[in-house]
Amino acid sequence: MTDVVHAAGALLWREHGGKLQVLLVHRPSYDDWAWPKGKCKNGESIPDAAVREVEEETGYRVTLGRPVGIVRYRLADGRHKWSHYWAAKVPAEEGAWRKAREKFKAAPKTEIDQIQWVNARKAAKLLTYPHDREPLFQLLDAYDDDRLDTRCVAVIRHARAKKRSAHKGSEADRPLTPKLGKVESQGIAALLSDFGVNTVISSPWERCVASVAPYAKKAGIKLATEDVLTEKAHEKNPQAAADLMCRVLAEGHDSVALCTHRPVLKTLVAELLEHAPNRLSDEFPRQDPWLRFAEILVLHVAPHRKRGVIIADVERHRPAT
Repeated sequence: MTDVVHAAGALLWREHGGKLQVLLVHRPSYDDWAWPKGKCKNGESIPDAAVREVEEETGYRVTLGRPVGIVRYRLADGRHKWSHYWAAKVPAEEGAWRKAREKFKAAPKTEIDQIQWVNARKAAKLLTYPHDREPLFQLLDAYDDDRLDTRCVAVIRHARAKKRSAHKGSEADRPLTPKLGKVESQGIAALLSDFGVNTVISSPWERCVASVAPYAKKAGIKLATEDVLTEKAHEKNPQAAADLMCRVLAEGHDSVALCTHRPVLKTLVAELLEHAPNRLSDEFPRQDPWLRFAEILVLHVAPHRKRGVIIADVERHRPAT
């Protein structure tokens, strides 16, 4: 299979003077106008690369909103390049996610020498490359449908844990593996910051708490626990987990993450599908194990006049290890 080079970036947007604007960057070495983006580095996920590249090239610290497409094309050496883009509102909401993210140095002027806010409806004519227009069109469609300004609700399956057969204690205190599990927990922390999570709710069992504790510590937030997210409570009363999922979707404007166990995921996904349009149904996991270890189901939630909220988009990510 031909090698794929992955890059990531964002379409930064704001409303200014009653008009939607997007941010373009100018690269002097190519004399082109494009979206802020760059190649993924070893050890970072694609969303990690997106927030890093945006800050380096524009100075803005953003959280990722809904995805607006992947631009695919062939490089001169025959490899394929896939550039992944998200919408990112500016200014980003203040929140705990800022504390959990490292700061990145500005790109040199030889790489990016200008940034410019432009009317989003006119941006297509200013972009140098035709393939960069498709993410813009997706952003404009979302804006026109009142589905651009979203918040994140994330569902996490805990990181790699010690096998049941090798653990002599109770299920409640079965820990993460000392190497991979703990590395994955750090990667989860980075992803939660990427999507602007400010509240984390976890099963109180050790492997779930340990999966999200690094983020809570970095972000300076108190980790909330809910017994209904444990395997034991779910076996007795799965509806309680579904009710919690429904409340998290419906309440407030904050971005929230839930960390739980494989058997509970089936119930949570079923509840989420009740709030998702049919066009997204194939994007949800439909069979056991639902999510892999440390995998995150990221839901982009928007207000809805009749239903209260609606899931505008969905994606899945795992930490880079």
